[in-house]
Amino acid sequence: MQLAVLGLNHKTVPVNIREQFSISPSGIHSGLHHLDTYDGIQEAVILSTCNRTEIYSVLGDGAAGAASLKKFFLDLSGNSQAEDAYFYYYTDRECIRHLFEVSSSLDSLVIGESQILNQVKNAYSLALRAKSTGTLLNTLFHRAITTGKRVRAETHISYNAVSVSYAAVQLAQKVWGTLEGKTALIFGAGQMAELTVRNLVGKGLQTVFVANRHLDRAVKLAETLGGKAVPFDNALETSESADILITSTGSSQYIIQPWEARLLMVRRNQRPLVIIDIAVPRDVDPECGKIQGLQLYNIDDLEAVVADNIRFRQGEAEQARRIVQEELDALEERFQYLSCRPVMVSLSDKAEHIRKREICRALSKLPDISDEEKRIMDHMTRMIVRKMLREPMMHLNESAGTDQESVYKSAVTNLFRLNVRKENLLAKSN
Repeated sequence: MQLAVLGLNHKTVPVNIREQFSISPSGIHSGLHHLDTYDGIQEAVILSTCNRTEIYSVLGDGAAGAASLKKFFLDLSGNSQAEDAYFYYYTDRECIRHLFEVSSSLDSLVIGESQILNQVKNAYSLALRAKSTGTLLNTLFHRAITTGKRVRAETHISYNAVSVSYAAVQLAQKVWGTLEGKTALIFGAGQMAELTVRNLVGKGLQTVFVANRHLDRAVKLAETLGGKAVPFDNALETSESADILITSTGSSQYIIQPWEARLLMVRRNQRPLVIIDIAVPRDVDPECGKIQGLQLYNIDDLEAVVADNIRFRQGEAEQARRIVQEELDALEERFQYLSCRPVMVSLSDKAEHIRKREICRALSKLPDISDEEKRIMDHMTRMIVRKMLREPMMHLNESAGTDQESVYKSAVTNLFRLNVRKENLLAKSN
C-alpha cells in the first residue's frame, strides 16, 4: 500500500486555473461515495479551498493507482485533461510532511492563517461520513490535526496582522488598549475601508458612522455594518465623538486639513484621536500628525507593520517546522508498528480461539467446580498464552520497518498457519 497526495495550489497555478479544479462539497460527497469504481484507490480524503485542491489517498501497489487517482481528480473537477505541470504528487513520507505543513499553515498563501486547520478538519469529516477512510488515513489525519493544534499552541505563528486592514486594528489597539465601546467614523465606502471597519467591529467597536460623497452608498455600507450614514460635508462634526477616523476616498486633494484637525482637537478638549489614512493619494495632510493628541497613520505605516509581522511569522515558522518533523517521525514509528499489526492480530486471535475452546472442553469435564475456580483457570490460561506469544510479538514489532520485516511476518504466518486479514497499512515508510 502507498500513501499519496495529488494536488495543485497557489504555488503551482494561478487562480484562473485553480478555480477550474475546485470541487464543491456536493461533488466531494458524491465522488467519495463512488470511490470503489476507481481501481487501485482504497481510501481518500478531498481538500478543496480557494487556494488548493488536493486528494489524499491510499493506493494499491503499482502504477495503476496513480493513474486512477488522476482520473478521479479530473472527473470530480469536471475536466477531461490537464497539464501535468499543474500538479504535485507526493507519496508516503513526503505526503505526510505535506499534509502536516498544510494543517500547520506553513504551506498557506499567508503563513499562520487560521482557517486552514478547520478546512482540514471539515475535509476529513466529509470523508468519515462517506466511509472513504480506513486505518491509514484515519491515523494520518488525526495526527495532522494534532500537529496543527500543536503549532498554534507552541508557537506565535498566527500572531500579529499580515493584512493592511488588520494592521489598522493593531495600531488602533496600541493607542486605546481596547476597542470595546469605541466609536469610528469612516470616510469612503470602498472595499478596503469596509474590511478595516469590519476588523475593528470584530474587536469590540461599538458605533460606526459612514460618510461618503454619494449618500446612498454610505447608507448601504452603514446598514451592513449596523451603523449610521452621515452627510460627507459636515462629517467632522460627528467626529467630535469618534475615537477613530478611517479615510479611504478617491479624492485628489486632502479632505482633512491641519486647521480643521486643530479645531477638531480643541472641540474634543484634546481627547486622543486616531486617524488611519488608507487612501492613495492620501486623504489627510501629513502635517496633521504633528498636532498634540492626534495620531496619524497612512498606508506606508500599515504596510511597514505588515512587513514586520510577516518577518516575525517567518521566524516562528522555523519552530513550527521542528514540530512538524517531530510529529512526522512519531507517525512513521506508528506506521512501522502498524505494518506488522495484521500478523500480530491474527496470531493473537488464533491463540485466543484455541484457549477458549480448550477451556470449554475442560469445564465440561469439571461440572462441580466453583465460579472462583473457573476464574482462576481462565486467568491462568490467559497468562500462559500471553507469555508464550510475548517473544514472537516482540521480534515482529522490532522487525517493523527493517529489512527483516517480511522474513519475520512470513515465518510467523507459515509456522502458525495464520489467515492474515489484509488491512490498508503501509508495508514500510520510505
